[in-house]
Amino acid sequence: MKKETTKISTKFSRRDLLTKAIPACAIVCIAPCKALSLTNSSKELVLQEGKHKFDTEMESKLTYRQLFYLQYSDIITFSKYLKQELGDKDALELIKKISDKRSINTGVLQAQQIGDNSLQAFVQQFKNPLTYNYSLTKEIIEDTDNSFEVKVTECLWADVFRSQDAADIGFAWICFGDYSWPKGFNPNLKMVRDKTLMEGDDYCNHRYVYET
Repeated sequence: MKKETTKISTKFSRRDLLTKAIPACAIVCIAPCKALSLTNSSKELVLQEGKHKFDTEMESKLTYRQLFYLQYSDIITFSKYLKQELGDKDALELIKKISDKRSINTGVLQAQQIGDNSLQAFVQQFKNPLTYNYSLTKEIIEDTDNSFEVKVTECLWADVFRSQDAADIGFAWICFGDYSWPKGFNPNLKMVRDKTLMEGDDYCNHRYVYET
């Protein structure tokens, strides 16, 4: 007697995907936690007096490359799933929208914390030799009152996403937000760029301009 089988569809509608699947914001929270849990998997936590166990300091032996892989692996996996369900174009546009909003908020908060939203205040992070020291190799090309350009010849974000065959995801999630980040910091700031390591160029040419 032939056994009957019932096929269960695993395809989500776009509405189901965005409302029932794991949201992208949850992935951002999951990834760092994944990295932190692995660093303590083989050692006993020593609770510090007067602190909650979640605030216990730890000793991480991860390299920056390994940490980046852990932080972005779930984002890459989920984004590839989005591409399968929505198609490349719609999925990447959705990721860009999220990146845009996130980067604007980052710029706004950064300006508030510094208490100065001038061009010079924004680019100070690129002048500081310690900032991005383990994630970028950069060189300042131009530095005037109204414009600033930094050339990036090595980028850990590009290295990680490209190694996972996810350069398009990396551009949408990381690089696309570079345009809205300075606008959140100051609406008169604009970034101009036509080369990125993420897209396979030899360098990134980030140029920030103050427009009056």
